[in-house]
Amino acid sequence: MAWFTDSGYWLGRLLFQRGLAALYLVGFLVAANQFRALIGERGILPVPRFTARVPFGQAPSVFQLHYSDRFFAGCAWGGAALAAAMIAGAGDAVPLWASMVLWAVLWVLYLSIVNVGQTWYAFGWESLLLETGFLAVFLGNDEVAPPVLVLWLLRWLLFRVEFGAGLIKMRGDSCWRDLTCLYYHHETQPMPGPLSWFFHRLPRPLHRVETAANHVAQLGLPVLLATPQPVATWAAVGIAVTQLWLVASGNFAWLNWLTILLAVSVMQLPGAPVRELPGAPVWFTVVVCAVTAGVVVLSWWPARNLVSKGQRMNASFNSLHLVNTYGAFGSVTRVRQEIVVEGTSDAVLTAGTEWREYEFKGKPTSLRRLPRQFAPYHLRLDWLMWFAALSPAYGSRWFPGFAAKLLEGDRDVLKLLAHNPFPDVPPAQLRARLYHYSFTDFEELRSGAGWWKRTLIGDYLRPVRRGDLRP
Repeated sequence: MAWFTDSGYWLGRLLFQRGLAALYLVGFLVAANQFRALIGERGILPVPRFTARVPFGQAPSVFQLHYSDRFFAGCAWGGAALAAAMIAGAGDAVPLWASMVLWAVLWVLYLSIVNVGQTWYAFGWESLLLETGFLAVFLGNDEVAPPVLVLWLLRWLLFRVEFGAGLIKMRGDSCWRDLTCLYYHHETQPMPGPLSWFFHRLPRPLHRVETAANHVAQLGLPVLLATPQPVATWAAVGIAVTQLWLVASGNFAWLNWLTILLAVSVMQLPGAPVRELPGAPVWFTVVVCAVTAGVVVLSWWPARNLVSKGQRMNASFNSLHLVNTYGAFGSVTRVRQEIVVEGTSDAVLTAGTEWREYEFKGKPTSLRRLPRQFAPYHLRLDWLMWFAALSPAYGSRWFPGFAAKLLEGDRDVLKLLAHNPFPDVPPAQLRARLYHYSFTDFEELRSGAGWWKRTLIGDYLRPVRRGDLRP
């Protein structure tokens, strides 16, 4: 069946699969390095407590069957090792069925982590990685040319990612419609990068051009993905370029890189060597057709969401995170608020009490530190600190437990921070204060003021002692 496969996409598939394996590797490394503090047996939101109240059907996971920190670590490091092997080409070195099994194992392991990760894993790029990883199971290896149906499913996914994000903006904050959102976004985004200060200081007319170009990339180019080649390739290139702009201007974990990989799966690269691969065996054809039919059925919910006036962002309609809806920044904050956590060794507070600040790895605390580039690595605690600063409701489930861990001097939690001002003995008391942060201007930067300036808003958490808070 010549219609079922297309050898012209072999190079795009190769780049897509290797890149996807690399992002799986990052995801598993993030899980291995952070889980003990966040969701471990003694973590802020322990998995056993979660699985005791949430049934398997609502959150399918191998950790519903058994959980221990050692077992979780084994799954995370095992997933990382398998992802590294897939980067090296293990999927093409084995028979087709075995390659599908390897991709499926990666998907099951990461699904198991996401489904018990609770608020720490409630990000759109988790569902995006899972949906993309599921489709990769059926993309084949060197034993078969890329299946056309799966290539179209990847285009449908890329369309939802981009078009959904474009629609949520146009339906949301008025600053997207008057082209002023980027007056604020580079400064107020969850985790600025090393170039964000410079992006923020671009002339305002260029910010308006940025915003207009974003609308073209998210509302215009996705429509062209359904057109014949080479138009579809050029549309995908345009999307990829826009995503690279976002990579340069901020830290959004693997969202941008995964979107770029989806765009690569659309491309027929000019000058690529011609390589004819065998057609699909009958059993593989049957499986791919069945999966495609299933995705078409599940597409009803996200398609309806796209045309709905009450469009939802980053929502999964099933516990397997298949065929989701995506979108980001339907509203843009105009003012950046940051929580600064401080401790003191004084058992009794006086006017002379010295408060020392905890430093986070990614989110702004120190005024003189240039923001660092972490993406595609994901600092989950830092991201949720940004949400908690928007409203205490966002931190109500986990922030008290985080503060309690700092008062205990919990080593796993402290590993998530850049600087612990109490290396020997935990603080006697802890507090959190809310500040308004903003970038300095050129004059202030030249005078040595640093990259940020801040103004105190008030208390976020009043001084507490050990035992006052419970996870």
